[in-house]
Amino acid sequence: MPKNHILLKNVFLTTALAIVGYKGAVWLGRKAIDRANDSFVHRIMVDAYSENLWEFVSASRRTGLQKIVETNLRAQEGKLIKRPLGSPKKIPSFEGIMFNFAQLHRLTTDEGAHIDTSVTIGPCAQRPLQIEMPIMISGMAYALALSAKAKIALAKGSKMAGTATNTGEGPFLPEERKAAGKLIIQYNRGKWNKSEDILKQADMIEIHIGQGAAGGVGHYIEDKEIDWKIRRMMGLSWGEKAVVHATYPGIKKHNNLNDLVTYLKEVTQGVPIGVKLAASKYLEDDLKIAYASGVDFFTLDGSKGASKGTAPILQDDFGLPTLFAVVRAANFISKHGLNNKVSLIVSGGLATPGDYLKALALGADAVYIGSMALFAMSHTQVLKPFPFEPPPELIWYKGKYQHKLDVDKGAKNLAKYLLSCNEEIKDAVKALGKKSIHEINKSDLFALDDFTAKVAGIPLGYKEISYEATQPTT
Repeated sequence: MPKNHILLKNVFLTTALAIVGYKGAVWLGRKAIDRANDSFVHRIMVDAYSENLWEFVSASRRTGLQKIVETNLRAQEGKLIKRPLGSPKKIPSFEGIMFNFAQLHRLTTDEGAHIDTSVTIGPCAQRPLQIEMPIMISGMAYALALSAKAKIALAKGSKMAGTATNTGEGPFLPEERKAAGKLIIQYNRGKWNKSEDILKQADMIEIHIGQGAAGGVGHYIEDKEIDWKIRRMMGLSWGEKAVVHATYPGIKKHNNLNDLVTYLKEVTQGVPIGVKLAASKYLEDDLKIAYASGVDFFTLDGSKGASKGTAPILQDDFGLPTLFAVVRAANFISKHGLNNKVSLIVSGGLATPGDYLKALALGADAVYIGSMALFAMSHTQVLKPFPFEPPPELIWYKGKYQHKLDVDKGAKNLAKYLLSCNEEIKDAVKALGKKSIHEINKSDLFALDDFTAKVAGIPLGYKEISYEATQPTT
């Protein structure tokens, strides 16, 4: 028999044996799975409840898997646990609010019309912040949370989309400044980022008083969380504790905040200076003090705000929902005649273009997004750590996969997300029969339930509503 025929015969036999072996393995596997499944289901069907595995399902439905897992983490750690990316708790939100359709009572805007989504933050500042859309990237700290690659990707993406990004409370990253178009520097409660050389590079400065996931709680940054490089960037000497103070050193009275705002305006030659606050019970008192200090904008973080990790009790059981915060702040601004004098930025749990536009309709000038920006930036790249490691390992400073993040790809994905959201907002403005986000207000909204209607100060959808009656008086 010719050699080539023998070779073909051997190949055929080898292939046939492989197929038989594969099918045999599949058959055996199916048999094993079937038997295991039958045994498992049989036990659930006959075991007494005290011995039944279904008892865990029953108990978890009563208590919730989240609480069971966190109970076990507390039992394991014996110290404060830190939950990343915010609270899973269901609280009042924008879901009970709907937009109106313009049709005959008000004609829909022509399909070719230009829709203005540009925003000016700090209109009375010497050098206001101008951005092309009402969506900005919120403060997320380099090293204390995100890797350099993640921060640079966020900065590049924000520039491509024509908006601004925020440094967060970590050490200043020169590469982030270089990559960003508009950079908001967060003036933190630690000792770093205080040099005038750094402050002068800001397009806006946000004084960090508090945030939705933690309030104004001070804390020590553990040595294991930062390395010598980061310690040097933060200006910390060997053995010195990295401290985020509960209050700013030296600011013990209200007028001290005024001194800080004045100083920052002078150093930066007039960029907007504002405060970031966790929205809470005495919100109006906080806003009154802040405005009296000469700020150009308020940033309010609702109780759905997230961080790399704070105590679950601070996330679940403290602060105002973002919906309450934006309504009360907008009422405060209107009551005191501060429209077009001070800007309002809101954040905390906002997740869709609908959420963003509803916040604007209720009185915000712009919104911050954090978690959604990270989801968009990492996009399909989260498959790199998944399923063996959680997706955030791709973006954390000490994440096991942070070196595998493609910065340019992340930047493009974030920019696409932001531009897509802005296009949806433009479509919504047209559907309302208007041509600018600055024309959107409460008259474009109605509520699905009594509670939301009362909170937001808007009519109920199941009652007759007169178009003329909902128009603002001039």
